[in-house]
Amino acid sequence: MLTRRTLLAGLAAAPMIPAIARTARAASHAVFNIDGVAINGHDPVAYFTEGAPVEGLAEFTADWDGATLRFASATNRDMFLADRDRFTPKFGGYCAYAASLGYLAPTVPEAWTVFEDRLYLNASLRARELWLRDVPGNIAKGMANWPGILES
Repeated sequence: MLTRRTLLAGLAAAPMIPAIARTARAASHAVFNIDGVAINGHDPVAYFTEGAPVEGLAEFTADWDGATLRFASATNRDMFLADRDRFTPKFGGYCAYAASLGYLAPTVPEAWTVFEDRLYLNASLRARELWLRDVPGNIAKGMANWPGILES
């Protein structure tokens, strides 16, 4: 039941909502992870070598900006360690299409693209479709927004 008191309290709190949202966004980790594991536990190197998402194993790991990457093999882990910039997903493993629009979104392993030897992940297959309509343009927009969207 909406009372006058609840309405007034809600109106008083409304100006604080943008500040609360900024604080929550500012706390966003630079790398998308769930329980400390990046890119849903999938091997970033496998997107290049296998042309498909491959689940990584807990015995082959490397740190990526405070999150754990898993690899399908020691060879893939070593390839990653030799060329981190090439194999880490751009936009911290967050959805590249969302980054092009100025916000963060989680990703799924099946929605991916390797473009100009860099890995981009998306939130869904539909987001990937939209991303693919203008990959260079979406990259440019995402780069303009990144890393500011982690802080805004």
